[in-house]
Amino acid sequence: MDTSESGTAPRGNAPEPESGPREADTGPEPAPRRGWRRWAMDTRPLARPAYRRLWVSTIVTAVGSQLTAVAVPKQIYDITGSSAWVGAAALAGLVPLVVFALWGGAVADTMDRRKLLLITNTGIAVTSLLFFVQAATGLASVAVLMVLLALQQAFWGLNSPARSASIARLVPADELPAANALGSTVMQTGQVVGPLLAGVLIPVVGLPELYLLDAVALCVTVWAVYRLPALLPLSGAGKRRAGLREVVAGFRYIAGHTVLLLSFLADIVAMVLGMPRALFPQLAAETYAGWGEGFALGLLYAAIPIGAVAGGLFSGVFSRVRRHGWMVIGAVVAWGAAVAGFGLSGNLWVAVVFLAVAGVADMVSMVFRGAILLSAATDEMRGRMQGVFTVVVAGGPRLADALHGTAGAAFGPRGAVAGGGLLVVVVMLALALAVPALRRYRV
Repeated sequence: MDTSESGTAPRGNAPEPESGPREADTGPEPAPRRGWRRWAMDTRPLARPAYRRLWVSTIVTAVGSQLTAVAVPKQIYDITGSSAWVGAAALAGLVPLVVFALWGGAVADTMDRRKLLLITNTGIAVTSLLFFVQAATGLASVAVLMVLLALQQAFWGLNSPARSASIARLVPADELPAANALGSTVMQTGQVVGPLLAGVLIPVVGLPELYLLDAVALCVTVWAVYRLPALLPLSGAGKRRAGLREVVAGFRYIAGHTVLLLSFLADIVAMVLGMPRALFPQLAAETYAGWGEGFALGLLYAAIPIGAVAGGLFSGVFSRVRRHGWMVIGAVVAWGAAVAGFGLSGNLWVAVVFLAVAGVADMVSMVFRGAILLSAATDEMRGRMQGVFTVVVAGGPRLADALHGTAGAAFGPRGAVAGGGLLVVVVMLALALAVPALRRYRV
């Protein structure tokens, strides 16, 4: 029960009692951190073998997924010469991702999550191999590419909730922020390194070999997951079937736990109202054209992930924070303010600094929203919470693209960006004032 409505702060590390099979021993307790190391990234979760294996698999997934994310639109554009087809392919991938992430969350709550990860990671690897086959044979079929992309995103939708929900079974509650920071930093680094690596490799080895490299690398992921302990349901959840009823039960659970609902709303507010990436091309071509359009565009796209990585590298302080709700509120407000500052900036380097600050704020928000989802929900619901989280994270920026594109045409790109950032600040503060559950939440 969500006790925040009665004025008592919920304890994030004390959900409803759980019983049943437990995960394997996570290893000895790491030594306490002292001196300057208290401020650097908290790597204590890596001392736990099971989490370390999951984290290693995340490294491979983060970089490899970006190789494919670059290769697929590149191949579609090479075949059609049309950006419209590239956009259609993105939609073809989004729909199965949303559907299977919601269902995958329910599946992750009813079966051994390790087994689900093995099945889905194998499926992703096979799909990458099929991408290689169609490219190597010169098939040149957009329809085949879109079907394979949809299949890959379906496997990813099934995989992501189980992967995220497993973290709470592999590290103790006080290390959840550190574990989330480690995972988020790797994913953000992949968004920087992956596209750069793809850009270097495509002219040298070609598109087919890029797909093959991703498929081979995913074998490391499958091996790392195979070495995990069994992650069976802690209650009688394994006797249930993961159908529509279980998915609906997940949404009812969110509606009945205000702090969980607000954690999702915080991300929706930040991303839908404040993600300005759809306007980067226009800003690079108009506002920052004096620096060179291509150079400016690259900096704009890289600035937020670089800021997020920097935030992760100095995330040691996260492990000592107990007021997770206030951290989410502050991070979203800081994101909105930084985006507004970016919109008002006429100088490219000032704009990049504001975007990097926004990236730091985004990292903080991701870490503590993730910790809230893992600590405030019972284990039998964590998969479904992560399924909804996957949908929100994937869908929010895409909605933002449509909203900012329309607003940019109506008010100009800088006005649309600045206005969106200010709206984030106003709406988030209004939510925090109107509903105290998130402000009161602590572990």
